[in-house]
Amino acid sequence: MINKQQKKNQLLILAIFALTIIPFLIAWGLEKYPGLVKGTTNSGQLIIPPVTTERSDFTGIDTFSSKNIGELVGHWLIVNVIPETACNEICLEALLKSKQLRLMLNKELPRTRRIVIVFKDSAKAKADQWWLKDTLLSRLHRTKNPGDEALFLSLLREENKLDDVLIDRLIGADDKEFALNSDLIRVRPSPELLKKLTDIRQGKALSDGMLFLMDPLGNLMMQYDSGFNTYKVKDDLMHLLKISQIG
Repeated sequence: MINKQQKKNQLLILAIFALTIIPFLIAWGLEKYPGLVKGTTNSGQLIIPPVTTERSDFTGIDTFSSKNIGELVGHWLIVNVIPETACNEICLEALLKSKQLRLMLNKELPRTRRIVIVFKDSAKAKADQWWLKDTLLSRLHRTKNPGDEALFLSLLREENKLDDVLIDRLIGADDKEFALNSDLIRVRPSPELLKKLTDIRQGKALSDGMLFLMDPLGNLMMQYDSGFNTYKVKDDLMHLLKISQIG
């Protein structure tokens, strides 16, 4: 006769097994029926089998990121990468696209988090400009003003910086502390994760502007080359969210 504790233990084992195999079933299903993800023929590539990661593979590189590193667990992650010591126009535009992508998810937004993997050390002042621009530059699209569009394109270049005057102009009448809040968790990869990311590329470089999607269990599921189409990535992610009961 199975007692209650033995039954609980059996259910726990079954739950753990299910959580382990779900990402592989998703990947198998998408490989077998690629129509489930509309964007795969255009920009996204399934990572088969999914590449596993551990929470210890990610280290926050600043106070905000260290404080919020626990958010990586249990959420779908939209992952940008900065492979070099610079974040050029392609790199910064990719960060802004991922920000737009997350907002486009509407009611599914809480199931996701946005992170950037920074591979190499850069001067703090330089990196601070990346994060400021990630937080504020999207405001220039709101006005549809040709002058603001020109300023946006100018500020994508790393040599052009946001100063206090420009920051105040972009924030306007909004609360400054709130306006400068970021949703971007900045992390450094472990050597093991760096090797896994490199292996995924199968000889191709990890390029500025690349994007990965990671499931709530830490499995890298999809990759996108530089210049990815935000709307196609959104379609892919919405399909993954729809067929997944985790995260």
